Amino acid sequence: MKFGSETIVMLIAYMAVIFAVGYWAYKKTDNLSDYILGGRKLGPGVTALSVGASDMSGWLLLGLPGAIYLSGLGEIWIGIGLVIGAYLNWLLVAKRLRIHTEQANNALTLPEYFGVRFKDNANIIRLTSAVIILVFFTVYVASGLVSGAKLFQQVFQMDYYIALFSGAAVIIAYTCFGGFLAVSWTDFIQGCLMLLALLIVPIVAFNALGGVDPTTEVVQNINPQFNALAEGLPLIGIVSAMAWGLGYFGQPHILSRFMAIESADHVPTARRVAMGWMIMSLIGAIGVGYAGIAYFADAPLGKDQTETVFLHLVSALLNPWVAGLLIAAIMSAIMSTIDSQLLVCSSVMVEDIYKSTSKKKPTEQQLVWLSRLSLVIVGAIAIVIALDKDSSILKLVSHAWAGFGCAFGPVILLSLYWSKLTKSAAVAAMITGGATVLVWIMIQSGVFGPIEKESFLNIYAMVPGFILSTIVAVVVSLIEDTSEYDEIFQDLSLNNKTSSI
Repeated sequence: MKFGSETIVMLIAYMAVIFAVGYWAYKKTDNLSDYILGGRKLGPGVTALSVGASDMSGWLLLGLPGAIYLSGLGEIWIGIGLVIGAYLNWLLVAKRLRIHTEQANNALTLPEYFGVRFKDNANIIRLTSAVIILVFFTVYVASGLVSGAKLFQQVFQMDYYIALFSGAAVIIAYTCFGGFLAVSWTDFIQGCLMLLALLIVPIVAFNALGGVDPTTEVVQNINPQFNALAEGLPLIGIVSAMAWGLGYFGQPHILSRFMAIESADHVPTARRVAMGWMIMSLIGAIGVGYAGIAYFADAPLGKDQTETVFLHLVSALLNPWVAGLLIAAIMSAIMSTIDSQLLVCSSVMVEDIYKSTSKKKPTEQQLVWLSRLSLVIVGAIAIVIALDKDSSILKLVSHAWAGFGCAFGPVILLSLYWSKLTKSAAVAAMITGGATVLVWIMIQSGVFGPIEKESFLNIYAMVPGFILSTIVAVVVSLIEDTSEYDEIFQDLSLNNKTSSI
C-alpha cells in the first residue's frame, strides 16, 4: 500500500486548516467558561456533528471496518446497540442535563454538577468522579493515539514511534490553545469529512466489484458465516455487542456537548441531525469492511492489517488527490475524539481537583493556562500507554467505554429523574461500576486463570458493571434519609426556566 505525494499534500493542507481553526478559537477564548464549554453558545448543527465526531473516533473508520472484515456481519450488532443507545441519550439526557447543569451554579463539568446536585461540601463525589474520568480517559486517549500512529505509519511510511509522537504533537497543540471552541468547530469539519469518506469508499468499492449481489456472492464463497447476522453467534456475543449502547449515558466528552448547546430548545433539532449522521456513517463503515472482504479475496490482508482495510481500499481504488482528502477524514475521526477527551481531562484537573482543593484564588487567565498544562500532562501519559504498537484500537476503546458507562451512566440517569438519589449512593455506584469493569477486564485477560468460551464471564464488562452500579445506587439511597436531596432536585428540575448566558 503506497500513497503518492498528492495524498501527503492534501493531508498536510488539512492539518494546516485545523491549526488555523485552533488559532481563531484561541483569540476567542477569554476565560475558563469559554475554554471548557465555549460559553454555552453552540448551535444545534455544530453540537450534533461535534457529538457524533467526538463519539465515533478512529474506531469508526479503522476499528469497526476491521472487525467486519475479520468476522463478517455478525459485528453489526455493535452498531445497532450504539444507534439505540445514542438516540436514548439524546432523548432522555440531553435536555435535562443542559438545564440542570445551568441551574447548578452554571456547572462546567460533570463532577462540578454532581457536587451541587448532591450538596457535596467535602468534595468527595467531585474528586471521586474526577479521578475516574482521568483514569479511563487516559486509556481512551491512548487508543486514539494508536489509531493516529498507525495512520501516519501507513501514509508517510514512518516508524511507528515517530508517527506516534508526530500525531500526538499536532492534536495536543491545537487543543491546548484553542480549547472548547477549537474542539467543537474542528469536530464539525471532521464530522462532515468522516461522513463524506464513509459514503464514497463503499460506493466505489461495491461498484468495482460489480454491485451488491456479486459482492455478497464472493463473501459467501469465502465464508458463509460472514453473511450471517446471528446464526452461529452465541447469545453472549450478541448481548455484549448491543450493550455498547448503554455506555452513552456516561461518556463525559459527549455529555459536555449537551451542556454547551446554546438552548435546551435546540436539542430536538440537534438530535435529528446527529442521528441521521450517525446512522449513515455506521452503514458506511460496515460497507467498507464488508466490501473489503470481497475486494481482497485473492490476497487477504494479514491479521495485523485488518484495522487498515479502509486505507487499503482508498489506496487501491481512488485518485491520489481524493485519497488524500479521505485519509484526512480518518485523521479527522481520530483527532475529533482525542481533542474532546484531552479537554475534559484538563477541565476536571483544574475545575474539580485544583480549584476544589487549593486555597489560592488564581485569575481566569491563570486557570486557562493551568488547564493547558494539565492537558499536556494527560497527553504525555497517554503517549506512554500507546507505546505498545500491538494494542488493539477496538479493545482499548471498549475498556474505556465500559468504564465510563458503568461508573457514570446509572448516576447520570438517576440524578436527572430520581429525586431520592443520595450522595453516598452516587459515590458507591461510581466506584462499583468502575471497579467491576476493571476486575472484569482482568478476569477476561486470564489474570485469575483461563475461562471457558461459553462462560458468562466472557460477556462485555458493560453488562455486569451497569447492572451492579444501578443496584448499589438504588439500594443505598433507599436506606438513607433523602429529604435534603428531594429539595435540591426540585431546585434543578425542568420546572425551572433556563436563563440565557
